[in-house]
Amino acid sequence: MTVLDMATALGVDDLTASDLLRVMSRPGFERLREQMRRTGGCSDPVHLMGETTTTDRAGRTLHTWSTREEPGATLRVACGNRRSSRCPSCASMYAADTFHLIRAGLSGDVRKHVPTTVRAHPRVFATLTAPSFGPVHNRPDSGRCRCGATHPEDAPELGTALDPGRYDYGGAVLWNNHAGHLWARFAVYLRRELGSRAGLNRAEFRQAAKLSFAKVAEFQKRGAVHFHAVVRLDGPDGPDTEPPAWATVALLDDAIRAAAARVRLEVPATDLGHPARTLAWGAQVDVRPIASGFEDGTDITEEGVAAYVAKYATKAAEIAGGLDRRIGERAELTLLQVPEHTRRLIEACWELDDAYPERMLAHWSHMLGFRGHFSTKSRAYSTTLGALRKVRADFRATQQRRSLGLPDPAAADGAGDSEGSTLVVAHWEYAGHGHTPGESWLAATVAHDIRTNRETAREALADLATDQEEGEDWS
Repeated sequence: MTVLDMATALGVDDLTASDLLRVMSRPGFERLREQMRRTGGCSDPVHLMGETTTTDRAGRTLHTWSTREEPGATLRVACGNRRSSRCPSCASMYAADTFHLIRAGLSGDVRKHVPTTVRAHPRVFATLTAPSFGPVHNRPDSGRCRCGATHPEDAPELGTALDPGRYDYGGAVLWNNHAGHLWARFAVYLRRELGSRAGLNRAEFRQAAKLSFAKVAEFQKRGAVHFHAVVRLDGPDGPDTEPPAWATVALLDDAIRAAAARVRLEVPATDLGHPARTLAWGAQVDVRPIASGFEDGTDITEEGVAAYVAKYATKAAEIAGGLDRRIGERAELTLLQVPEHTRRLIEACWELDDAYPERMLAHWSHMLGFRGHFSTKSRAYSTTLGALRKVRADFRATQQRRSLGLPDPAAADGAGDSEGSTLVVAHWEYAGHGHTPGESWLAATVAHDIRTNRETAREALADLATDQEEGEDWS
């Protein structure tokens, strides 16, 4: 079955089918599909125009390439957007990188410069939540909401205010807006609480232990941000050093709860009549120990935590009915298809923007006021997303050099062979982004094929591991 036959069988609309026929009939169609495969089926690729020239130390040209040789005279590169609502393909890659970053800080990975001994260090999975801004529809343990109903899991009213007229929408968006500052103060207080429990002052604590963490922000259905964090105690030089004897999971648990209770952030009253506010964490603080992977009897494992953090690293305010794009003008609110509770939160951002100009509430109204990074980590926790991307880019560059028969610069420099060293000069210009309707459908099929192949490979590896555990002979 051809691509066009497949599209027809799936019932694509006439515009997409017509454009797909145009794309397939143009020269370089297979090269276009290859570009799409190299971007992972990106939904909104960036188009670049330019050229590269590779020369040796003597100035001799070894290879030249120009986008004039590519379909449409442009090169498509992945957009790299972390939001799954914007680009599922790039978000999937971002989630995979986040998974490996988090897991490396829990189980260790010598390739990522984290020793496996880190598994014996005290570490917990902590959740810090926002306070209440008014009662909302929910599913309590009793099963019956305050409104008297028993809501199903997918009920649209979950998280919305029972009494919108009395709900503190202004307080909710101001809390979201300052959530990053609340976390920063929590991290300071946590170090102090740990030192206090060990009988150490600040300087002594820094000489005895190091606190490392990796966190992700998640929107609750009510539109309030909360943080999930892996918190780990190391020796003074990080994961390579053994933590002191007093560093235990129980001490870490107690210190986290005490530090969260101490955090206070004062927002002064404004000349426009807005009252002063004291922002703090909510009363619900959850701290759970993380098993070492080989332990039994726990539902919090290294892989489970890494997968959970990776999942929410690709999501944003759309969980609460929000938007994944900025709102240019307040007049756009009348055109937005968002739930009423979410609309009131967005409106509160615009209403408070003049009162708190330095907080840029209108600018971040699509995020319900939140302006922080969705996933962050301390320096010593593990590797970085940039390092993971560089490894992937270097691998692809090596493949490309080998396919062209070019020398390896690193190997040549290491051997002191100046004849083998190369220099790449590149010039790029932005030429647009996105796909036509037919290209979008084609990119979606490429992304689907890639996902299917990866899932098949993972299942095959899992089956092989199971067979080996059961003692089946594969020799």
